Amino acid sequence: MPTSKTSHKIKKRDKPKDIFLTPIKLAKSHIDMIEFKEDEVWYDPFKNTGNYYNQFPNDNKKWTEIIDNKDFFTFDEKVDIICSNPPYSMIDAVLKKSITLNPRIISYLIGVNNLTPRRIEYMEKAGYFITKLHLLKVYEWYGMSYIVEWEKDKKPIINYDRIVWKVDKCV
Repeated sequence: MPTSKTSHKIKKRDKPKDIFLTPIKLAKSHIDMIEFKEDEVWYDPFKNTGNYYNQFPNDNKKWTEIIDNKDFFTFDEKVDIICSNPPYSMIDAVLKKSITLNPRIISYLIGVNNLTPRRIEYMEKAGYFITKLHLLKVYEWYGMSYIVEWEKDKKPIINYDRIVWKVDKCV
């Protein structure tokens, strides 16, 4: 079975690179999916070039970016909406930190393999439930991605289980 050129490049790279810039129009589409109140504080924890931050719908916004010496993991300010494309290699730490900020909405663009029942359960135990799930493909990225929106204390739109099912043996 042939593999994609992107898949081959990712597997063969010498040094992992966890920076994949979100296309500007995709960042805008992601932002537009979020229902917000005018006075809410938006936060982009992984600003990079600002493809999200620069398009937030109001001036009530904050950002961090490690390459600018503003670390998400030390950020501790009040925010209402977190919206960004986090480093997939750190998704557990990102979700854990996001919860500590206690926003109303956490919305991330993540790889499909990053949305696992364990992570969904973790978010639900913290009071965050998936209310939107949008499947998409970015040409130069490996695999499919999701825009996932978790809302505090809302009704979830998906079901899951953590059972590892096994095939029954024939008798």
